Amino acid sequence: MTPVAPHDTTLLALDVGNTRLKWALYDAPLPGARLLAHGVQFLENIETLAEGDWRQLRAPRWVLGSIVAGAGVRHRVEEQLEQWDAPPQWVVPRAQEAGVVNGYDHPARLGSDRWVAMIGARQRLLARGQQRPCIVVMVGTAVTVEALDADGHFLGGIILPGHGIMLRALESGTAGLHVPTGDVRPFPTNTSDALTSGGTFAIAGAVQRMWDNLRAHCQQDPVCLMTGGAGWKMAPYMTVPFELVEGLIFDGLLTIARERFGMAAAAMAAATPSALGAAR
Repeated sequence: MTPVAPHDTTLLALDVGNTRLKWALYDAPLPGARLLAHGVQFLENIETLAEGDWRQLRAPRWVLGSIVAGAGVRHRVEEQLEQWDAPPQWVVPRAQEAGVVNGYDHPARLGSDRWVAMIGARQRLLARGQQRPCIVVMVGTAVTVEALDADGHFLGGIILPGHGIMLRALESGTAGLHVPTGDVRPFPTNTSDALTSGGTFAIAGAVQRMWDNLRAHCQQDPVCLMTGGAGWKMAPYMTVPFELVEGLIFDGLLTIARERFGMAAAAMAAATPSALGAAR
């Protein structure tokens, strides 16, 4: 087991989705902390992490993660973390955390990735002095579109299939259709283009509808932040003003980590002033 230095303030943040595990090691559990290392691994290759990407990694003081995969995947990840004396904490959505109020009927049933991304979006806006309503879009295996008012209240959100799920559903349920390699066209004139365009327009239309709903509710134009592995595919076809943001879930994890570990990290920084120098 790799020992943890007495005044080490490193945080290993984990974003475990339906397809990939993304990780990032920071020098402190604070927004704006210095990124020391990062990587990504497909879920089928989780067992390679301890002896691969993480073999020479600096031992983290804390591990904080968001996971939407099942208990089996979580157990496999935890096995890879056993080399360090840092039991992982997995985010479970609460009624309120890090300045965001959870409006879900049953707060703990909200997907942790959705919750963490909203916290990250809220932190990003406040850091630049913007207290405005916000639409948070994540484009991955599934697509989620969340609505936050200017005070950080999560009003509700929608879930729809990502491109791949839409196309596979059509292929399995409709004779003669196959997963296409088509392009997005204003007026598709072949089946491949029609399928690709239909999925893209469905996602863009869903975002537009939620943007309109939030604008009507708040009487103010929302900010739209879009993230996720397939966000770049949607970027040319969005119909509302938006920003494409990488690492929104990591922004949220750092914000949550500040609340959970910040006091301990500050005490360590006081004992070792250089520990948090890069994060200030």
